[in-house]
Order: sequence, then structure tokens, then C-alpha cells
Amino acid sequence: VQLVESGGGSVQPGGSLRLSCVASGYTYTRGCMGWFRQAPGKEREGVAVMTNSGRSVWYPESVRGRFALSQDTANKMLHLVMNSLEPDDTGMYYCAANANCDPSWVLTGAGGGGAWGQGTQVTVSS
Repeated sequence: VQLVESGGGSVQPGGSLRLSCVASGYTYTRGCMGWFRQAPGKEREGVAVMTNSGRSVWYPESVRGRFALSQDTANKMLHLVMNSLEPDDTGMYYCAANANCDPSWVLTGAGGGGAWGQGTQVTVSS
């Protein structure tokens, strides 16, 4: 499985960005896929994770209502629209997929396994 992210950049507080991830060699019929971020000095955290069926999406409280995750099944793409961005949203954002949806993986990407993209930087500052 290969995951390639795009769409990061710099934006002022209150601005918006759209991240995209294209998957190749993806064969997980079950499991989850989503976006994680890691800021300097902080632990990695999940910010939007979806079951591969698309029926369930999870967001942490910190981004709920501002971030929206969607999938383009035909093109094997995952998009994350981020609105009302705040300086605390700054970090490296990673697209990831896993064969299961264990809570530890959904929350932090922990547990090993799965596939990860190389990351795209998001910087929110004035």
C-alpha cells in the first residue's frame, strides 16, 4: 500500500486548507483510513478517521465541526477539508490506513502495522 498526500501549506488563522491522499495497492476491505498529525514536541494524534465502509467517521473534540473527512472510492482518494484553522492545528499531517480500527490506532496511530504517507506540512500563523 502506498499513500501520497498533497495540499498542505501555510495559512493565516481562520483560513482553510484541503488535504488529499491517493492510495495505491490498497486492499483493506475492512479497517480504517484517515488523517493524523504531529506537532513538534507533541504526540501524534488522529484528527479524522473513517471506516473503509464510510459509515463511521471519528473526530477528536479539538477539530470537530471544523474538519470534514470524505472519500472518493472510485479514485481511491481521501480528502480532509480543514476550516477555521488555528495555530494549534500546525503540524505534519499524515494519511494512514490500517486493516483494523483498534481504538489505539484511531486515537494515535499506535499498535504498529498499517501504511503511512510521507506527510504534508500545515502551518497556521499570522
